Amino acid sequence: MQALSGQSTAPEVRALLADGALAGEWVLDPRESSIRLKSRSMGLIPVNGVFRDVSGNGAIAAGGEVSGTVTVAAASIDTKNTRRDAHLRSADFFDSGNHPDITFTADDIQASGQGAAVTGTLTVRGRTRPLAFDAVASVQGDGGIWLDAEVRVNRADFGLTWNQLGMVAVNNTLTVHAVFARR
Repeated sequence: MQALSGQSTAPEVRALLADGALAGEWVLDPRESSIRLKSRSMGLIPVNGVFRDVSGNGAIAAGGEVSGTVTVAAASIDTKNTRRDAHLRSADFFDSGNHPDITFTADDIQASGQGAAVTGTLTVRGRTRPLAFDAVASVQGDGGIWLDAEVRVNRADFGLTWNQLGMVAVNNTLTVHAVFARR
């Protein structure tokens, strides 16, 4: 197994997937992983949050095919503002009472110029949309796999359209640090 740290090149990612050493079942380590939300209110004020409850799993086939799922508990959003968090959990936004999970299902990961091109689907509030993004992939000294990415999401694509007086940004960024350990 080839050990990498930091950003990996496309040939390095291709070699990691093709050599078969990573083949097997993987589980997301929720203590080491994080999904952060960045948005803006009133066009100027940054809003930052973190989802406190994440889980997931993945599989790498001997031929290098990759699949997996990351699940985020919508109600676990924490922006350090109790009123805002309650509003984000409400039917105006995540509607976590009726749609408790936000799920990303990866259908494929391929080597790209920045490391890895990830394709799959994102489901929020029962709406599923295709999603593709670039990620930095690396294998750590302990054998864990790290995927790091910044993913741009238009919340209106998922029915999160509440926007009193245009105060809340429609485009948001999810910063993902996903750490997988061999099962």
